[in-house]
Amino acid sequence: MDVKKRTTLIIILLIALFMLWDNWVVYNGGSSLIFSYRSSEKKEEAKTAEPAGLPMEKVTKANAAAEEAKQEEAKRQAALDVITVQTEVFKLTINANGGVFQNLELLKYPDNDFQKDMVLFQNNPPRVYLAQTGLSGGLYPNHATHFNIHPGNFTLADGQDEVKVVMDAAQNGVRLVKTLTFKRGSYEVGVNHQITNLTGEPINAKLYMQLVRDSSRPEGQSRFVSTFTGPAVYSGEEKFQKLKFDNLTENGTGEKFIRDTKNGWIAMVQHYFVSAFIPTDGLNRENYAKKLGEDLFCIGTELQVTDGGKMIPPQQTVSNDTTLYMGPQDTKLLDKAAPGLDLVKDYGFLTVVAKPIFWLMNRIYDEVGNWGWTIVILTILIKLVLSPLSHMGYKSMARMRKFTPVIQRMKERYKDDPQTMKTEMIALYKREKINPAGGCLPMIVQIPVFLSLYWVLLASIEIRNAPWLGWIQNLAAPDPWYLLPIVMAGTMFLQQKMSPPPPDPMQAKIMMFLPIAFSITFFFFPAGLVLYWIVNNILSIAHHYYINRQADKLVAEEQAVAAQAKPVTSKTKRR
Repeated sequence: MDVKKRTTLIIILLIALFMLWDNWVVYNGGSSLIFSYRSSEKKEEAKTAEPAGLPMEKVTKANAAAEEAKQEEAKRQAALDVITVQTEVFKLTINANGGVFQNLELLKYPDNDFQKDMVLFQNNPPRVYLAQTGLSGGLYPNHATHFNIHPGNFTLADGQDEVKVVMDAAQNGVRLVKTLTFKRGSYEVGVNHQITNLTGEPINAKLYMQLVRDSSRPEGQSRFVSTFTGPAVYSGEEKFQKLKFDNLTENGTGEKFIRDTKNGWIAMVQHYFVSAFIPTDGLNRENYAKKLGEDLFCIGTELQVTDGGKMIPPQQTVSNDTTLYMGPQDTKLLDKAAPGLDLVKDYGFLTVVAKPIFWLMNRIYDEVGNWGWTIVILTILIKLVLSPLSHMGYKSMARMRKFTPVIQRMKERYKDDPQTMKTEMIALYKREKINPAGGCLPMIVQIPVFLSLYWVLLASIEIRNAPWLGWIQNLAAPDPWYLLPIVMAGTMFLQQKMSPPPPDPMQAKIMMFLPIAFSITFFFFPAGLVLYWIVNNILSIAHHYYINRQADKLVAEEQAVAAQAKPVTSKTKRR
């Protein structure tokens, strides 16, 4: 082998031995001599990439700050899709995604604790309450489409009568422009929809409006108060109808309700407040109510936007005006907004009695300016109207009370002969002009009045948070100190003492326990209702006392006449 070949083989062998040794060093945790230069190059690149003079901890903080700034920018961009409209009666948040009304604060109505404004619309699951509009019949702009909100000032300024919000969106050749008009002092919003067919073919787009809500009770409502919460619908022909959440399914509802009509409104009702879409009369519409998801329901109406249900021709625009009421169940405001809208005030099955009572209360309040004194005056007027019946009943009770010992002796005498006892009792009642059921008559007549007033006080937002005097600052809520129920129990106890005791001892004990039972029940009743009952009891006690005095005189006169007539009769017999 020549020298060149031998030298080459020795070099290759040395290189191989060096590489084997280098790998053995790396395997045992050492540093490679071969790749140290390349590693140093990477370290240099890392050093140059690292900001000069900044340790790695500061670099991490800088990266975190950058990420936070990025998130804030995303929030800011999202906030650009939400506007707030404020008038002197409410503050409303509108989302550009669908033009949805997603938050509504009623500035004139604090919550039950007077801590914040009442919130009607909200989008904070599980609490959801929204107003939505859009087009159906195709992939057209709807309540999930992003709308372009035209810039402007959305706060009602001094001297300004209205604020307008304009937004538009186009999809599949159809353009929808929503114009919302908010007027000073009004809970009604003018909602105008302009639909333009930009295609070359007629389209069958329909306009829908719906209210979406979960089924939860209104915040702050006492569990002892039972009022209706849910969808409602009205038409001039079929009048008013409420729908229960429990009966709504994904396919609609099994209940028969007002579906096809040309007038009326759809609403979402809760205690004291309501929202309602009130379309212009004359166009064909189909109402619907259904379940949208887990504890999420809607009531809506779908309108034909052209007369006779015709399709929208190419390059043509049609317009529709609707009113959205969102606010308190104030009778005057409801009457002004739409026919029949005042029916959302839940007066129960005694509406025929409750409405006249509320009308009279309003007339009294206009004069005295205080709902507590209004209830006192109303009670006096009701007592005067029912006084003839009360007078008859108290007279019967007074005579019954005088003859209770006689009746008791009669029962003891004829306890083994029920038929004779019954005959003697009937003869006594006829002779002494006693009606044993007469004392129940005033109470029976008052029951529908009492129940009607209960519903009036419970349903009328005019009385919500209305003070009377002293510690009573909300006549629609229970007495916070429970003084009125205690006073009511005292007046009931006094009435019991003035009435003839039942002949049965067990019955007498039950009657004595009634004032306590009633007062406990009334702890949870509106203070205004307890006030009515107290005033009624005081008037009844005064009336009863007067009748008892008159009855005492009458019985004394009758006994005197009987005593004078007795000797004359005897003398006549002797002759």
